[in-house]
Amino acid sequence: MKIDFKKYENGLVPAIIQDSRTKNVLMLGFMNNEAYEKTIATNKVTFFSRSKQRLWTKGEETKNYLLLDNIKNDCDNDALLIQVTPQGPTCHKGTDTCWGERNKSNFSFLTQLEEIIEDRWNNRENADSYVASLFNSGINKVAQKVGEEAVEVVIEAKDDNDHLFLNESADLLFHIMVLLQAKGFHLRDVEKTLISRHK
Repeated sequence: MKIDFKKYENGLVPAIIQDSRTKNVLMLGFMNNEAYEKTIATNKVTFFSRSKQRLWTKGEETKNYLLLDNIKNDCDNDALLIQVTPQGPTCHKGTDTCWGERNKSNFSFLTQLEEIIEDRWNNRENADSYVASLFNSGINKVAQKVGEEAVEVVIEAKDDNDHLFLNESADLLFHIMVLLQAKGFHLRDVEKTLISRHK
């Protein structure tokens, strides 16, 4: 990838930070070639801080890193779109974005459902819900539920009742999402695996 760091006198190019999953813009920073190379090497987004006059890895103090997923340059090779997986709030004020907005998805229902499941995980000790009770039962119980739902999908697939087949398929997908969360993963991780196979 060609980046024109010499276009501006200070050798910096703007870097727009976007959440890979929600597609929301999280912040704007600046990179020189050294910051770019460190970002690639560490997989953690690093900027050149104009106020500190040094390289600055986002999250170096708070641990709210921006894990690199992808980098694209624009048509003039003088601006970057950096897609990331944020490890906590992005703004130093504690908000999800530097515009004070919540980093919520406005897209698919599955993404919204995953956010609900993640919230149940984060509050599992105090939540009174089916998902929280599954999490509190341990990984073996969650995995067992996936197995049970998979068997029910197979059984319904052999019959002609499409309504029951779709309902059992929905149950299976839901419980797989719960299991992914319990294991520390998301649908995007499965998607990445599928994409890597496709390539």
